[in-house]
Amino acid sequence: MITNVAAGLIGIPAETRAVEFLVIAGGGGGGAGGGGGGGAGGLYYVSGVVTVGNAQTVTVGAGGAGGGTTTFGTSGSNSVFGSITAAVGGGGAGKNNVAAQTGGSGGGAGATNSAAGSATSGQGFAGGATNPYSGGGGGGAGEAGSTDGNGFGGDGSNAYSTWASATSSGSGGYYAGGGASYDKDGSGGAPDAGLGGGGARDTAGTVNTGGGGGAYSGAGTAGAGGSGIVIIRYADTFANAASVTNGTLYTTGGYKYYKFNSSGSITL
Repeated sequence: MITNVAAGLIGIPAETRAVEFLVIAGGGGGGAGGGGGGGAGGLYYVSGVVTVGNAQTVTVGAGGAGGGTTTFGTSGSNSVFGSITAAVGGGGAGKNNVAAQTGGSGGGAGATNSAAGSATSGQGFAGGATNPYSGGGGGGAGEAGSTDGNGFGGDGSNAYSTWASATSSGSGGYYAGGGASYDKDGSGGAPDAGLGGGGARDTAGTVNTGGGGGAYSGAGTAGAGGSGIVIIRYADTFANAASVTNGTLYTTGGYKYYKFNSSGSITL
Protein backbone atom coordinates (compact mmCIF):
# COMPACT_ATOMS: atom_id res chain seq x y z
CA MET A 1 0.00 0.00 0.00
CA ILE A 2 1.17 3.52 -0.72
CA THR A 3 1.90 5.48 2.43
CA ASN A 4 2.96 9.02 2.91
CA VAL A 5 5.97 9.67 5.11
CA ALA A 6 4.26 11.84 7.66
CA ALA A 7 1.46 9.35 8.22
CA GLY A 8 3.87 6.42 8.21
CA LEU A 9 5.78 7.85 11.16
CA ILE A 10 2.81 7.22 13.39
CA GLY A 11 1.69 4.04 11.68
CA ILE A 12 -1.33 5.48 9.86
CA PRO A 13 -1.75 4.32 6.24
CA ALA A 14 -1.96 7.07 3.67
CA GLU A 15 -5.37 7.72 2.17
CA THR A 16 -5.63 6.77 -1.49
CA ARG A 17 -8.30 7.40 -4.08
CA ALA A 18 -9.25 5.43 -7.18
CA VAL A 19 -8.88 7.74 -10.17
CA GLU A 20 -9.21 7.41 -13.96
CA PHE A 21 -6.91 9.34 -16.27
CA LEU A 22 -7.36 10.42 -19.89
CA VAL A 23 -4.11 11.89 -21.22
CA ILE A 24 -3.87 13.08 -24.86
CA ALA A 25 -0.70 14.50 -26.40
CA GLY A 26 -0.34 17.30 -28.92
CA GLY A 27 -0.96 16.43 -32.57
CA GLY A 28 1.63 16.61 -35.30
CA GLY A 29 1.73 19.29 -37.98
CA GLY A 30 0.97 18.47 -41.61
CA GLY A 31 3.22 18.68 -44.66
CA ALA A 32 2.78 20.84 -47.76
CA GLY A 33 2.68 20.73 -51.56
CA GLY A 34 1.53 17.11 -51.72
CA GLY A 35 2.51 16.31 -48.17
CA GLY A 36 0.77 14.11 -45.63
CA GLY A 37 -1.53 15.02 -42.78
CA GLY A 38 -0.25 15.17 -39.23
CA GLY A 39 -0.80 12.28 -36.86
CA ALA A 40 -2.99 12.69 -33.80
CA GLY A 41 -1.47 12.87 -30.37
CA GLY A 42 -1.34 9.63 -28.46
CA LEU A 43 -4.45 8.87 -26.41
CA TYR A 44 -3.65 7.13 -23.12
CA TYR A 45 -6.34 5.94 -20.68
CA VAL A 46 -5.52 4.24 -17.42
CA SER A 47 -7.10 3.75 -14.01
CA GLY A 48 -5.12 3.72 -10.79
CA VAL A 49 -4.79 5.18 -7.33
CA VAL A 50 -3.47 8.53 -6.18
CA THR A 51 -2.27 9.30 -2.67
CA VAL A 52 -4.33 12.05 -1.12
CA GLY A 53 -2.19 15.04 -0.19
CA ASN A 54 0.50 14.45 -2.82
CA ALA A 55 0.78 17.07 -5.55
CA GLN A 56 0.68 15.73 -9.11
CA THR A 57 2.14 17.69 -12.02
CA VAL A 58 0.06 17.97 -15.20
CA THR A 59 1.69 18.73 -18.54
CA VAL A 60 -0.49 19.43 -21.58
CA GLY A 61 1.45 18.98 -24.81
CA ALA A 62 1.45 21.60 -27.54
CA GLY A 63 0.65 20.79 -31.15
CA GLY A 64 3.49 20.66 -33.64
CA ALA A 65 4.07 23.35 -36.26
CA GLY A 66 3.08 22.72 -39.86
CA GLY A 67 5.85 21.83 -42.30
CA GLY A 68 6.61 22.75 -45.89
CA THR A 69 7.10 20.98 -49.20
CA THR A 70 10.52 19.64 -48.29
CA THR A 71 10.25 19.57 -44.51
CA PHE A 72 8.37 17.42 -42.07
CA GLY A 73 5.55 18.75 -40.01
CA THR A 74 6.86 19.07 -36.47
CA SER A 75 5.68 16.38 -34.11
CA GLY A 76 3.59 17.48 -31.14
CA SER A 77 4.65 17.39 -27.50
CA ASN A 78 3.95 14.77 -24.84
CA SER A 79 1.17 15.20 -22.32
CA VAL A 80 1.98 13.88 -18.86
CA PHE A 81 0.15 13.20 -15.60
CA GLY A 82 2.58 12.04 -12.92
CA SER A 83 4.24 8.94 -14.40
CA ILE A 84 1.68 8.59 -17.24
CA THR A 85 2.86 9.86 -20.61
CA ALA A 86 0.88 10.12 -23.86
CA ALA A 87 3.18 10.08 -26.88
CA VAL A 88 3.45 12.95 -29.37
CA GLY A 89 1.53 12.99 -32.64
CA GLY A 90 3.84 12.33 -35.58
CA GLY A 91 4.39 15.09 -38.12
CA GLY A 92 3.26 14.58 -41.70
CA ALA A 93 5.86 14.34 -44.46
CA GLY A 94 6.46 17.07 -46.98
CA LYS A 95 5.97 16.11 -50.62
CA ASN A 96 9.63 15.36 -51.16
CA ASN A 97 10.59 13.99 -47.76
CA VAL A 98 11.85 10.48 -47.15
CA ALA A 99 9.32 9.53 -44.49
CA ALA A 100 6.71 10.85 -42.13
CA GLN A 101 7.35 10.92 -38.40
CA THR A 102 6.32 8.36 -35.82
CA GLY A 103 4.41 9.13 -32.65
CA GLY A 104 1.30 8.29 -30.64
CA SER A 105 -0.29 8.23 -34.09
CA GLY A 106 1.86 8.37 -37.20
CA GLY A 107 2.01 11.16 -39.73
CA GLY A 108 0.92 10.64 -43.33
CA ALA A 109 3.49 10.01 -46.07
CA GLY A 110 4.26 12.55 -48.77
CA ALA A 111 3.28 12.21 -52.41
CA THR A 112 6.71 11.13 -53.60
CA ASN A 113 7.63 8.70 -50.86
CA SER A 114 6.09 5.51 -49.53
CA ALA A 115 6.85 5.54 -45.81
CA ALA A 116 4.11 6.61 -43.43
CA GLY A 117 4.80 7.21 -39.75
CA SER A 118 4.18 4.35 -37.37
CA ALA A 119 2.32 4.61 -34.07
CA THR A 120 2.74 3.82 -30.38
CA SER A 121 0.92 0.61 -29.48
CA GLY A 122 -2.28 1.28 -27.57
CA GLN A 123 -2.21 5.03 -28.19
CA GLY A 124 -2.93 5.48 -31.90
CA PHE A 125 -2.57 4.19 -35.45
CA ALA A 126 -0.17 4.61 -38.33
CA GLY A 127 -0.38 7.32 -40.96
CA GLY A 128 -1.56 6.63 -44.49
CA ALA A 129 0.78 5.68 -47.30
CA THR A 130 1.18 7.67 -50.46
CA ASN A 131 0.06 7.43 -54.08
CA PRO A 132 1.38 9.32 -57.13
CA TYR A 133 -0.87 12.33 -56.51
CA SER A 134 -1.34 13.10 -52.87
CA GLY A 135 0.08 12.53 -49.44
CA GLY A 136 -1.51 10.19 -46.94
CA GLY A 137 -3.79 11.13 -44.08
CA GLY A 138 -2.43 11.20 -40.55
CA GLY A 139 -3.25 8.39 -38.16
CA GLY A 140 -5.86 8.82 -35.45
CA ALA A 141 -6.58 7.27 -32.08
CA GLY A 142 -9.28 5.06 -33.61
CA GLU A 143 -7.90 4.09 -37.01
CA ALA A 144 -5.03 4.53 -39.44
CA GLY A 145 -4.87 7.20 -42.10
CA SER A 146 -6.24 6.08 -45.46
CA THR A 147 -4.00 3.96 -47.65
CA ASP A 148 -6.17 4.03 -50.80
CA GLY A 149 -4.98 7.39 -52.12
CA ASN A 150 -7.90 9.35 -50.70
CA GLY A 151 -5.77 11.09 -48.09
CA PHE A 152 -8.38 10.85 -45.34
CA GLY A 153 -7.17 11.37 -41.79
CA GLY A 154 -7.78 8.49 -39.42
CA ASP A 155 -10.73 8.97 -37.10
CA GLY A 156 -10.09 9.53 -33.44
CA SER A 157 -11.73 7.67 -30.58
CA ASN A 158 -15.25 8.21 -29.25
CA ALA A 159 -14.75 5.70 -26.44
CA TYR A 160 -14.64 8.68 -24.06
CA SER A 161 -17.66 10.56 -25.38
CA THR A 162 -19.07 10.65 -21.83
CA TRP A 163 -15.95 12.49 -20.72
CA ALA A 164 -16.23 14.86 -23.68
CA SER A 165 -19.87 15.64 -22.90
CA ALA A 166 -19.25 16.08 -19.18
CA THR A 167 -16.37 18.52 -19.69
CA SER A 168 -17.43 20.27 -22.92
CA SER A 169 -14.31 19.03 -24.66
CA GLY A 170 -13.31 16.92 -27.63
CA SER A 171 -14.90 17.44 -31.04
CA GLY A 172 -18.29 15.86 -31.60
CA GLY A 173 -17.59 13.32 -28.85
CA TYR A 174 -14.24 12.27 -30.36
CA TYR A 175 -10.62 12.93 -29.45
CA ALA A 176 -7.36 12.61 -31.40
CA GLY A 177 -8.32 12.61 -35.08
CA GLY A 178 -5.70 12.55 -37.84
CA GLY A 179 -5.09 15.40 -40.26
CA ALA A 180 -6.08 15.15 -43.92
CA SER A 181 -3.73 15.32 -46.89
CA TYR A 182 -3.95 18.16 -49.39
CA ASP A 183 -5.77 16.38 -52.23
CA LYS A 184 -7.50 13.06 -52.58
CA ASP A 185 -6.48 12.12 -56.11
CA GLY A 186 -4.84 15.05 -57.87
CA SER A 187 -8.19 16.43 -59.03
CA GLY A 188 -8.45 19.16 -56.40
CA GLY A 189 -10.94 17.28 -54.19
CA ALA A 190 -10.74 17.81 -50.46
CA PRO A 191 -10.32 14.67 -48.31
CA ASP A 192 -11.98 14.35 -44.95
CA ALA A 193 -10.15 15.07 -41.74
CA GLY A 194 -10.32 12.48 -38.99
CA LEU A 195 -13.18 12.82 -36.53
CA GLY A 196 -11.93 14.23 -33.27
CA GLY A 197 -10.22 17.47 -34.19
CA GLY A 198 -8.14 16.46 -37.20
CA GLY A 199 -7.38 19.36 -39.51
CA ALA A 200 -8.85 19.47 -43.02
CA ARG A 201 -6.68 20.55 -45.94
CA ASP A 202 -4.98 23.88 -45.13
CA THR A 203 -6.36 23.75 -41.58
CA ALA A 204 -4.88 23.29 -38.12
CA GLY A 205 -5.98 20.55 -35.77
CA THR A 206 -8.50 21.61 -33.13
CA VAL A 207 -6.98 22.79 -29.86
CA ASN A 208 -7.26 20.50 -26.83
CA THR A 209 -8.20 17.44 -28.89
CA GLY A 210 -4.76 16.24 -29.97
CA GLY A 211 -5.91 16.46 -33.60
CA GLY A 212 -3.30 16.31 -36.36
CA GLY A 213 -2.77 19.27 -38.68
CA GLY A 214 -4.01 19.20 -42.25
CA ALA A 215 -1.60 19.31 -45.17
CA TYR A 216 -1.29 22.47 -47.24
CA SER A 217 -2.38 22.51 -50.87
CA GLY A 218 0.47 24.67 -52.15
CA ALA A 219 4.02 25.59 -51.30
CA GLY A 220 3.22 27.39 -48.05
CA THR A 221 3.09 26.09 -44.49
CA ALA A 222 0.71 23.32 -43.50
CA GLY A 223 -1.68 23.28 -40.56
CA ALA A 224 -0.33 22.92 -37.04
CA GLY A 225 -1.38 20.10 -34.77
CA GLY A 226 -3.93 20.70 -32.04
CA SER A 227 -2.79 20.85 -28.44
CA GLY A 228 -3.54 17.98 -26.10
CA ILE A 229 -5.66 17.70 -22.98
CA VAL A 230 -5.59 15.93 -19.61
CA ILE A 231 -8.74 14.90 -17.75
CA ILE A 232 -9.03 12.95 -14.53
CA ARG A 233 -12.18 11.72 -12.86
CA TYR A 234 -13.22 9.97 -9.67
CA ALA A 235 -16.46 9.20 -7.81
CA ASP A 236 -18.34 12.26 -6.62
CA THR A 237 -18.69 10.72 -3.17
CA PHE A 238 -15.14 11.90 -2.52
CA ALA A 239 -14.17 15.45 -1.60
CA ASN A 240 -13.01 18.05 -4.07
CA ALA A 241 -9.30 18.34 -4.71
CA ALA A 242 -7.40 20.22 -2.02
CA SER A 243 -5.75 22.45 -4.62
CA VAL A 244 -5.83 22.81 -8.41
CA THR A 245 -3.82 24.98 -10.80
CA ASN A 246 -5.25 25.52 -14.30
CA GLY A 247 -7.83 22.77 -13.94
CA THR A 248 -11.62 23.14 -14.14
CA LEU A 249 -14.02 21.02 -12.06
CA TYR A 250 -17.18 19.47 -13.54
CA THR A 251 -19.50 17.32 -11.41
CA THR A 252 -21.99 15.17 -13.31
CA GLY A 253 -23.17 11.59 -13.74
CA GLY A 254 -21.72 10.38 -10.46
CA TYR A 255 -18.20 11.69 -11.14
CA LYS A 256 -16.00 14.67 -10.51
CA TYR A 257 -13.96 15.59 -13.58
CA TYR A 258 -10.93 17.87 -13.59
CA LYS A 259 -10.07 19.11 -17.08
CA PHE A 260 -6.69 20.66 -17.93
CA ASN A 261 -6.43 22.59 -21.18
CA SER A 262 -2.99 23.81 -20.15
CA SER A 263 -0.27 22.61 -17.82
CA GLY A 264 -0.85 22.82 -14.09
CA SER A 265 -1.08 20.67 -10.99
CA ILE A 266 -3.55 18.98 -8.68
CA THR A 267 -3.50 17.77 -5.08
CA LEU A 268 -6.35 15.48 -4.06
